[in-house]
Amino acid sequence: MRAAVHAELRKLFTTRLWWGMAIAVLVSGAAFALLFAFFFTSSAARGPQAGAVPRTDAALAKAVFTGGLQVGYLLTLAIGVLTIGSEYRHQTITATFLAIPRRGRVMAAKVVSLLVIGVLYGLLSLAGAVGAGTLVLTSKGVSPFADPSIWRTLALSLLVLGLWALIGLGAGILIPNQVAALLISVAVAWIVEPLLGLVLTLTDWGKNVAPYLPSRATSAMLESSSGGFDNQPLHQLSWWAGALVLTAYAAVMAGLGTWRTLRSDIS
Repeated sequence: MRAAVHAELRKLFTTRLWWGMAIAVLVSGAAFALLFAFFFTSSAARGPQAGAVPRTDAALAKAVFTGGLQVGYLLTLAIGVLTIGSEYRHQTITATFLAIPRRGRVMAAKVVSLLVIGVLYGLLSLAGAVGAGTLVLTSKGVSPFADPSIWRTLALSLLVLGLWALIGLGAGILIPNQVAALLISVAVAWIVEPLLGLVLTLTDWGKNVAPYLPSRATSAMLESSSGGFDNQPLHQLSWWAGALVLTAYAAVMAGLGTWRTLRSDIS
């Protein structure tokens, strides 16, 4: 199993993809942290007529430090798709299964390697976000680490990226064409699903369904503030419930993908 995991990690780290993604994650984390830190501490955002913005130091720090994770989890989602999609596209999946005939072990190794990659990119994202965000927040008189719960949010950020990578793995298997899988996955996660969540909040029954969508579960895990229409706060799950929901999505997607791989013919 260790050799299989090592082989999966080597497939990523011997290409230019990993450091390109690493730079993107680091820069986006720092950029969004700076943007949110300056905005949330501005007089316009802190005024009496402002909408639903973080008010406490802890809520402000969580919003700033996790602001870039929306881009981060889209990148790990794409990595999850490419992990299996590139194998089918370049016909290396045959060699992989010949080298390790037990397909279940191969898929387990992919799951473990994607979790490791998610943690790695999570650390890079937090390095940029915490470094840049802390400079701005402390200069504005905010104590970002006064509440111990901030450390839980930072730890859950690592889990978020790993789980979205597993969702991408399942999507890459269930949608045979790599390009289509990549475009559909990113479009659904970035545009379709968040818009669906906002539409659902307009209906009485939808308000109870929307918190269980992947993006809303992610926000719940990170305890990031979110606003609805007319500046009314959206109903959100607790952090542990959000973690369970997102884990369930990742388990279902990766499980379906593994089931299909174990039973499909490889030419």
